[in-house]
Amino acid sequence: MNILATKLDRIKPSPTIAMSAKARELKAEGKDIIELAAGEPDFPTPDHIIKSAEDAMARGDTKYTDPDGTPALKQAVCDKFKRDNNLAYNPTQVTIGNGGKQVLYNALMATLNPGDEVIIPAPYWVSYPDMVLLADGSPKIVPCSLDNNFILQAEDLEKAITQKTKWIILNSPSNPTGAGYSWNDMKKITDILLCHPHVWVMTDDMYEHLVYDDFKFCTPAEVEPKLYDRTLTVNGMSKAFCMTGWRIGYAAGPKDLIGAIRKIQSQSTSNPSSISQAASVAALNGSMTFLKKNNEIFKQRRELVCSMLNQANGISCPTPDGAFYVYPSCAGMIGKTTPSGAILKTDEDVVGYLLETEGIAAVHGAAFGLSPHFRISYATSTEILEDACQRIQRACAALS
Repeated sequence: MNILATKLDRIKPSPTIAMSAKARELKAEGKDIIELAAGEPDFPTPDHIIKSAEDAMARGDTKYTDPDGTPALKQAVCDKFKRDNNLAYNPTQVTIGNGGKQVLYNALMATLNPGDEVIIPAPYWVSYPDMVLLADGSPKIVPCSLDNNFILQAEDLEKAITQKTKWIILNSPSNPTGAGYSWNDMKKITDILLCHPHVWVMTDDMYEHLVYDDFKFCTPAEVEPKLYDRTLTVNGMSKAFCMTGWRIGYAAGPKDLIGAIRKIQSQSTSNPSSISQAASVAALNGSMTFLKKNNEIFKQRRELVCSMLNQANGISCPTPDGAFYVYPSCAGMIGKTTPSGAILKTDEDVVGYLLETEGIAAVHGAAFGLSPHFRISYATSTEILEDACQRIQRACAALS
C-alpha cells in the first residue's frame, strides 16, 4: 500500500517556490545567481509595526487567540474595508488566516464539491488551479492575451460559465502580470456575473496598495454592490506592508461562508500567530506614509526593467499597472538556437537558458498558464536589476 494519497497526483509543487529554492542551492554552490523569481518586497517591515510586535510580546499577548483571529484585528479589517473600499462589514463577517494563501485555500475547501468548476483567468497565480484540485474542484482556465492587457473579457467570461460554475477568482493587480482592472473593466465583468446568480466571486486583492501612475484600484463588491452577498474579498499584510514572513491574510464575506472557513481552520492550523496579529492591527490602523516612498522606488525599477527588456532581442515587455512583476513575451526567442546548439522550443527552455548561461532565476510563463512569457520580480535593488537586464540582453544577443 502506498502511504501517499492519490489526490497528490493532481497537483505539482509551486513553480515559483521551486525556482527560488533552486536559485538558493546554486548560490550555496558558489555560482553567481540573480534571484528574480520570488514575489517578496525587499524593503524592511516598517519600524512602528515591529515595535507593536515587541510591545505585544512584552505585555503577554503570546497565547492562543480565537481560531480565526482576534476581535481587535477583525475590527481593524472592518475599518480598512470601509475606509479604503467603501465596504461595510462587521467582525462576524471577517476571517484571519496564516497568509492570504490559507484564506483562499480554506474558502475552496469549505465550498467545493466534486465537479464544481472554478473560473480562473490566465495568466494566474500558480497556486489557484492546484488549490482548486486539492479541494476536489475543476479549474476552468480562460486565457487573457497580451492584446487585451491580460484582462478578462466579458464575452470570454460569459462563454466559460456553466451550471457547474461555483466561483470565479479575480486578482488585480495581477500576479504575474501586474495588470489591473480599471473600474470600467471590472464593471463589464460584474455585469456578466449579475446575470448568473449561482456564481460566487473570490477576489484576491493582495496588491491593492501597490499601484502606479494614474491607476485607481477597485474591487468587485465595491463596483457592483449587488454582488456583496456572494463575494469573498481577500487581502493581507504581506506585500504592501512588507510582512511576508509574518503570515497574516484576511477576508470578509457572508457570515455563513466565514463560519465554514472558521470550521476548516479550527481543525487544521487554528489561530495565526498572536504576535503577528497584534502587529497587523498596528499596521492597518497606523500610518501608511511609507507606502508612497516604497511605491516610488518600485515605479523607478519598473521603468528601468521595462526599458531594458524591450531593448533585448526577441523580448516585448508591457508596462504593468501595479504589483512588482513584469511578464514579458519571449515569443521572439522561441525557435532560436543557443550557443551550445540547443533550440529554444518553450518558455521553460528560455528560462533554463537564462539560468544556465547568465545566472538569471526567473519563472516560465507556462507555470502561470500563458505562454510564451516569463515572470521577473523587480523587488530588488536597482543595481541588481541593471546587472540582471544586461545579462538577459547578452543572452538574447547570443542566440541565432
